Amino acid sequence: MQSNTEEKPPINSLTSLEVGVGIIKDVVKTLPNQPGIYRMIGVESKVLYIGKAKNLKKRVISYSHADKLTNRLKRMVSELQTIEIVTTSTEVEALLLESNLIKKLQPRYNVLLKDDKSFPYVLLTSHNYPRIQKHRGPKAEKGQYFGPFANAAAVEETIITMQRLFQIRNCSDSYFENRNRPCLQYHIKRCTAPCVKKISISEYSESIQAAKAFLTGKSDEVQQKLAEKMHKASEVMDFERAAQYRDSIHLLTQIQARQRINVAGVDNADVFALAQLSGKTVIQSFFFRHGSNYGVEIFEMAHTEGTSQAEQMIAFLSQFYVEHEPPKTILCNVLPEDVKILTMSMYQQYKIRTSIEHPKSGVKHDLVKHAFKNAQEYLERLNSSELNHQKQFKLLQEFLGISNIDTIEVYDNSHLQGSSAYGVLICITQKGFDKSRYRKFSINEQKPDFGGDDIAMMREVINRRLSHKDEWSLPDLFLIDGGQAQVNAVAAALSKYHVELPVVGIAKGANRNAGDETFYFPNLPTQKLPKNSPLLYFLQVMRDEAHRFAIGTHRSGRQKALVKSQLDNIPGIGAKRKKMLLQHFGSASEVSRASISDLMIVSGISHSVAEKIYYFFHQR
Repeated sequence: MQSNTEEKPPINSLTSLEVGVGIIKDVVKTLPNQPGIYRMIGVESKVLYIGKAKNLKKRVISYSHADKLTNRLKRMVSELQTIEIVTTSTEVEALLLESNLIKKLQPRYNVLLKDDKSFPYVLLTSHNYPRIQKHRGPKAEKGQYFGPFANAAAVEETIITMQRLFQIRNCSDSYFENRNRPCLQYHIKRCTAPCVKKISISEYSESIQAAKAFLTGKSDEVQQKLAEKMHKASEVMDFERAAQYRDSIHLLTQIQARQRINVAGVDNADVFALAQLSGKTVIQSFFFRHGSNYGVEIFEMAHTEGTSQAEQMIAFLSQFYVEHEPPKTILCNVLPEDVKILTMSMYQQYKIRTSIEHPKSGVKHDLVKHAFKNAQEYLERLNSSELNHQKQFKLLQEFLGISNIDTIEVYDNSHLQGSSAYGVLICITQKGFDKSRYRKFSINEQKPDFGGDDIAMMREVINRRLSHKDEWSLPDLFLIDGGQAQVNAVAAALSKYHVELPVVGIAKGANRNAGDETFYFPNLPTQKLPKNSPLLYFLQVMRDEAHRFAIGTHRSGRQKALVKSQLDNIPGIGAKRKKMLLQHFGSASEVSRASISDLMIVSGISHSVAEKIYYFFHQR
């Protein structure tokens, strides 16, 4: 692989289209007729676009024909200052490199998969008594993985089902190794208590094999074995055990009725349907594994202007499967470009031969059609929600007497008597809540002007937010959860940074009743809205979202502070020993429950240190 960079001196903040075309023509003179990728670079070395090519010279020269470019690509060329080239051995290698770089750099002119998710798996660990657990991220831990599932809820439901059906443990290895009596999971019949040898390794292994059979779609086989065990238990008059098998069979029947899809030829498959409405593109996905539905997910695409659906589909698939192992079959309502290259890249990365199909008829077509209908309905709901937001923004503009509001930042804070104090901002646009612009601010309680009061907190948060005004684009309105004092503090901070923005405070009535809110302004009288006003409800929703985010941030911070205070205050426990304890026991609360002998199992914990830890938690 070779790298070649052609650089031009900076030309203002945005170069003209003609200059951009000139840069391309100069670079093309040095390009080889080889496969590779090209990166279009703008001002401040910002990557504008990443593309792959079978023949770099032919592909890059096409951008010099300005009259044939879409408006999106014309804007990209007009911002161009540098082109970077990386040659590859094959077009497949170029596609893999392109997909990884797009995912990493998120260039503004590429078709992008927004908010790509890391899908969870069910993991059966490698252990004499395997544990069942949810796993997300690299498959570094030894064991057998099942999935992917569309969301965490689907995984958690599956794990609970496994516990109810096969009574597999879900506790951590450190917890398992330090038990001397069965835990609650045993008493509610979710575990067979292998930690205290209530079940033999061979019996537990049978349960694990049954669980694996279930997770790989062999539920009929599992059900048959359960029936055989039920009859044997009945024959020897072990009616309690027979009743347990009967209940498991009943549960299994219910699960089969809910999960079984009975679609011919669809055993392990991903289904994708692309739909568009009002300039938005989404892709509805269905995940099927071993004949069972592992969940659904919707994906939004960005920067699709001027691109075909075939281009959008390959952009989605190539970025999606950078980190997600493909199944043997992928069904799409739009056949992507370069199918052969795409499947070859999947084989090169995962050693799986994948078929990408666009079914025209039959049950597969019906499945894709159903996914497309879901995608259309999602877009219609999204469009309706945005129209409602636009209407509410217009009402807000009229209420405040402001000509144009496109973006609002809402501020709130949360603390417990001055401790674990946090301020937050949330952002809402005419399209809805923009969570990429949410921010958290940990308040420094040591400041002499803090004192735990909301006004000092708000002053610090706004000052810190405005210190980033050149990095984070400013909104059109600041909405503050608070009264006149908070509004005045914000107005003073805006004046300090020479920023002119309207500020509105929203505070509940004397009895903290929603619907009796008062609105505060700098140097203006307060106002109220009618209790049945749709605008009032809209403002309450914004305020409540900020409050939810603030409370969640505070609770998370308080929990971290609790863990820190518990372990860091023990004499003789430094960072290394703390790490070893947490790795062994999993949490500070588990350390507090451990006996002296249990603590001594941990590397670096002597008898005297174990005593210090034990008595720290038990003699206070």
